[in-house]
Amino acid sequence: MASTIALPVRGLRLAARAPILANPLNVVALALIAVFAFCALFAPVIAPYDPLLQDLGSRLMPPSAAHWLGTDSLGRDIASRILYGARISLIIGVVVVASAGVFGTVVGMVAGYAGGLVDEALMRLTEVFLAFPALILAMAIAGALGPSLSNAIIAIAAVTWAVYARLTRGQILSLRRREFVEAARAIGASWVRILWHHLLPNVLAPLMIQASFDLGSAIIAAAGLSFIGFGAQPPTPEWGVMISEGRNYINTQPWLSLFPGLAILLAVGSFNLLGDGLRDAFDPRLSRAER
Repeated sequence: MASTIALPVRGLRLAARAPILANPLNVVALALIAVFAFCALFAPVIAPYDPLLQDLGSRLMPPSAAHWLGTDSLGRDIASRILYGARISLIIGVVVVASAGVFGTVVGMVAGYAGGLVDEALMRLTEVFLAFPALILAMAIAGALGPSLSNAIIAIAAVTWAVYARLTRGQILSLRRREFVEAARAIGASWVRILWHHLLPNVLAPLMIQASFDLGSAIIAAAGLSFIGFGAQPPTPEWGVMISEGRNYINTQPWLSLFPGLAILLAVGSFNLLGDGLRDAFDPRLSRAER
């Protein structure tokens, strides 16, 4: 019985011992994520100006000592708006991944363990969401709900949960007949306890890898929706809104769109690099095979 208890957490212990920090790219990714998190937490302290403060006498100024990254068409400080935008983007990523991950994981666990008609019904529903391009479906949902940041989060989460459902279901199907699950059934464990204490720990590793990738995807999807007017609305200091506001000046004042675009690039890239590092840590055999 001791081996059946230890088995569900073996993958997590392996990852904890894996040399994640041995890869310089992983170190860079974690450092960038830490910087973005610091900016999000302490934006009111480190931002040199109020992100909504307008100064028409200083509009469209290039980067300078007074305004590190320049000013926009209303004289607002771009550096301050990017710092506050980090808070919005990280909140979007965390909320989307948490809500979509929890819902999709529950659906996938129930479908994979129950099987039969329950599995068929839940997977057909999942395939409906997977049949459409994610961004197009998110645009349709956000457009139906109305343009706002909260509705954009709902739309992105609505098109993201299906990935977790399919991933979890596949893992549960491969595990539900394993010896430790049969042993739990033999001693009278309920299906809820089997799912929560025996099967869920075994699917956490691929879910964490998927979540790290989806954090970046959620940020870029939210920026895309805001860019076309379905997400955050002006004057919200959101990176997609900033790029949209600066596109009319792209030939003469490129910094208006360049710096928020670089912020998106660095944030999404850092989460993708983190996902690669977690994948190598949780599945070193896959890492060796790719090399």
